[in-house]
Amino acid sequence: MNAIEIRNLTKSFRGMYALDGLNMTVPQGAIYGFIGENGSGKSTTEKCICGHLVPDKGNITLFGKPYTDAGVRVRVGALIENAGCFPSSSVYANLMMQAINLGLKDRAGEIQRVLKIVRMEDNAKLQFKKCSLGMKQRIGIAMALLGDPALLILDEPINGLDTDGMRLMREILVDITNNYGCTVLISSHILGELEKIATHYGIIRQGKMIKEIAASQMDSRSQVYISLKTSNLQATANLLRNANCNVKFEEGVLRVYDVNDAARLSAYLMQNGFAPSVLTKHKIGLEEYYVSLMSGEVV
Repeated sequence: MNAIEIRNLTKSFRGMYALDGLNMTVPQGAIYGFIGENGSGKSTTEKCICGHLVPDKGNITLFGKPYTDAGVRVRVGALIENAGCFPSSSVYANLMMQAINLGLKDRAGEIQRVLKIVRMEDNAKLQFKKCSLGMKQRIGIAMALLGDPALLILDEPINGLDTDGMRLMREILVDITNNYGCTVLISSHILGELEKIATHYGIIRQGKMIKEIAASQMDSRSQVYISLKTSNLQATANLLRNANCNVKFEEGVLRVYDVNDAARLSAYLMQNGFAPSVLTKHKIGLEEYYVSLMSGEVV
């Protein structure tokens, strides 16, 4: 069973289409990276799933049931835009207000559970306004986790965080899926961070899904290349092209594509008087795949 299935979802604002026949499938247990430019329809999609917006047409099912079903709605937690906390209240008080709003029974126990998940047990008494950006994001996730949802929807939760904040957020999201069985739909512009945790990707443009792909599938299809520097890049490029190599200049280095044997390439260059000062093997990652997909270079 899929956690989310969307078919032909359409939403317009004043005659402008934010979503234009969107199709989307999020497998249960996935960390689904939702990618697209500003204004592509990511937030609108998430708000439709959460019931914050009503689509013009199309179908949304969550765990096999209509998204409007009361039984499935309680299985969804979300952090879209911000946590909506009271600045002068403590972390604990904000969580308690949300727990009361949700009608939870063991409120104190549930608050302790979510604080532990987001690594905030020692900050429960801290005023929300005194929390760092990373802490505020984690508090928002804690609020979304109240009631033990099966689906968590996060809109740009790592934007603006420092290196430690992003690392901690990655650990939390992986923990949520691996140890608590929660499916995560996460949008982000920081593709390098998303690549470290996502199991699936959906790439949206102008309200349409243009590609859905599993991380494992993308990894197996990613093009391998060798990045190198020599004392004369142009002459080196000419040499390699004469040997039928696919060579491109990229940010002060040469990229040699579809060559797997780095040692053999290095030996060939040295034999021809172009000893490499830098020679490293790479595989095209999510960011480059995304750029190539948007430009029509890959399908």
